[in-house]
Amino acid sequence: MPGNTHPVWRAALGSIVFFCVAPGTLAGVVPFLISGWKQRGEVSPPVEAVGALLVVTGLLGLVECFSRFVISGHGTPAPVSPPTSLVVTGQYRHVRNPMYVALVLIVAGQATWLSSGPLLAYAALLWLLFHLRVIAYEEPTLSKTFGHSYEEYRLAVPRWLPRSSAWRSRRGPAESRQPVTGGSDGR
Repeated sequence: MPGNTHPVWRAALGSIVFFCVAPGTLAGVVPFLISGWKQRGEVSPPVEAVGALLVVTGLLGLVECFSRFVISGHGTPAPVSPPTSLVVTGQYRHVRNPMYVALVLIVAGQATWLSSGPLLAYAALLWLLFHLRVIAYEEPTLSKTFGHSYEEYRLAVPRWLPRSSAWRSRRGPAESRQPVTGGSDGR
C-alpha cells in the first residue's frame, strides 16, 4: 500500500506498548497514586454504576482508537511512530480527539465511582493539558502534514464534544486518506 511505512504487526506491537505506558500511566497509575482506588465515604450503587459505565466507555473507546491508528492510519498513537494516513473513521467521525476524551472519561469515571474530588480535579487538569497540546502542537502539525484534508475535517468535526451524526468527507474516503511519509500525531 502506498505510504504504508509501518508493517501492521509492528504498528500493533508498538501500539500495545504505548497503550500500557501512556494511558496506563495517565488513567491507571496516577489515579491510583491520587486515590489508592479507595472510596471516600458511602457511594450509592447508581453512582457507582455511572462511574463504572464511564470507565468502561472510555476504555472501549480508547482501544477502538488505538486499533484504528494501526488499521486505518498505518502507525501508532506514539509520537515516535505516527500514522502515515489521516485517521477520520470510527469515533473520529464524531469528535477530533476521541483518545483524549476517552482518557478524561476514564479518570472522571474513577472519580465518580470512588467519590473522589482530587481525582475529579485531576480529570479537569488532564483535559486542560490535552487542550493546550492540541492547540499548540497537534492541530498545527496535522494541518501542515495533511493540508486540505485536515482542514476540511477540522471545520466539520468538533474538537471535544461529539457531533451527533457521523461526518463524511465530501471528497470520498480515498482522497481523505492522503498518505504521507513523515506522519502526524493526531489524537
